[in-house]
Amino acid sequence: MATQTSPAFTTALLSGALAGTTVDLSLYPLDTLKTRLQSSSGFLASGGFTGIYRGVGSAIIGSAPGAALFFSTYEYTKSFLSARRHATGTNGENGDWTAPIEHMLAASLGEVAACAVRVPTEVVKQRAQAGQYPSSLLTLQAILAQHRTIGVSGVWRELYRGWSVTIMREVPFTVIQFPLWESMKEYRRRTSGKESISAFESGVFGSLAGAIAAGTTTPLDVLKTRMMLAKEKTAMIPLLRQILKDSGPRAFFAGIGPRILWISAGGAIFLGSYQWAYNSLSGESRR
Repeated sequence: MATQTSPAFTTALLSGALAGTTVDLSLYPLDTLKTRLQSSSGFLASGGFTGIYRGVGSAIIGSAPGAALFFSTYEYTKSFLSARRHATGTNGENGDWTAPIEHMLAASLGEVAACAVRVPTEVVKQRAQAGQYPSSLLTLQAILAQHRTIGVSGVWRELYRGWSVTIMREVPFTVIQFPLWESMKEYRRRTSGKESISAFESGVFGSLAGAIAAGTTTPLDVLKTRMMLAKEKTAMIPLLRQILKDSGPRAFFAGIGPRILWISAGGAIFLGSYQWAYNSLSGESRR
């Protein structure tokens, strides 16, 4: 039977897939509004409140594998590092500060793995959300059709446009969110005397941790969105300077309200549904 310190790989994989699909589909309209608020074309020019499910096809295809990659990598790395700490006898008093570091490293590696799926999905999804194309399929076809002029390698770079800034956004986000989530779960275990955490508790903790992480990383999210929506590929630093020149520092907090609302609600659904699936598949719900 899987335990909290050594979860089964397939349990994390399947639970993550379910969690990713659930949260992306349920909160897709908020994600669309956030993208349009951050677009350099402006909210109304990007579609306003119309067609808020435009681009949902790419989210459906990318959600499950992206989240599954994240959680399987996260849980495996967390268990591996925890096992090494116990094996070397360095747990003791150091466990209180080494465990959060392990969670940070595990979350960072999980995000890098997930971005292999997430970045091309985001490129296609956001261009459809911003009204550049009517659907995810037409967006993807337009990108693939560029192989005649930029070659296969150029298409590959186009699909992974914004990879670096996405990593720069996601890693700090998870380094904040997941240690907070894990710490709140551990505190709940200690105060309740129970081994397992309910899906509701996990969802509440995930919502709080997500809101804090979302507000902190909004400027990186704006930069990522602008980079993915640009008609021509632009390096990060020149784009940063251009945004500051055209719109000033306030532009980096565009869409912060919908982002915090979306990720706070998303954290509750994502980590709540993950905990529910994990408890059900591993038998934790029967403890």
